[in-house]
Amino acid sequence: MATPNAAAASPDPRHAYDLWADSYPAVAHNPLMRLEQSIVESILATLAAERALDVGTGTGRYLPILARTGARVVVGIDLSRAMLERAAGHTRVCADALRLPFARRAFDLINASLMAGDVADLGAWTREMARTLTRGGHLLYSDFHPSWTAFGWTRTFRTADGATHALGFAAHTIEEHQAALDAAGLRIVAIREPRFNDDPDPAVKTFRRRWRNPPVVVVFHAVKD
Repeated sequence: MATPNAAAASPDPRHAYDLWADSYPAVAHNPLMRLEQSIVESILATLAAERALDVGTGTGRYLPILARTGARVVVGIDLSRAMLERAAGHTRVCADALRLPFARRAFDLINASLMAGDVADLGAWTREMARTLTRGGHLLYSDFHPSWTAFGWTRTFRTADGATHALGFAAHTIEEHQAALDAAGLRIVAIREPRFNDDPDPAVKTFRRRWRNPPVVVVFHAVKD
């Protein structure tokens, strides 16, 4: 969830994710993730894939979901070995999302959940996604909505010992996403900007009352023509 108060920031994103790994379950474990996943799953349900890649897979939350598209190959990559060690099943690779260790046109579906904010150079990232996609392949990814910057929210996590850490993110506008996708030769099919609705978590009620329920995440669906 978003919070207006910053905790002590981890100096390095990879170190932060390594710290987070022991307390990071392989399921959507907060309201924002549940909202994001509901949108992504609704789009994935319309797609059929042979070879699927999950970029920034973490502990592998999306690996079984991607397998349900019918993909015979499902691969997850992440920069944090500690996160990958907690993921179960499917092929997992420790790699940089800006330098994927795969051949051109290796996958017909790429998913990336809430990791675009870990990438400062959005153009380089979308070009690498496009390089790895087949013609007609789908890129589906989410990011923290620009409302986070507008309201000054911070991203925090709690480690297994109860300590709270702040994890910074690179803020991207909707227009920057659109420009990066277009420059990479990826045609936008849909942009979704969901708001919280009926999540029973008390934190959601508090959030909606305080912030008047702006969009909290943005989901992009693009195709390589």
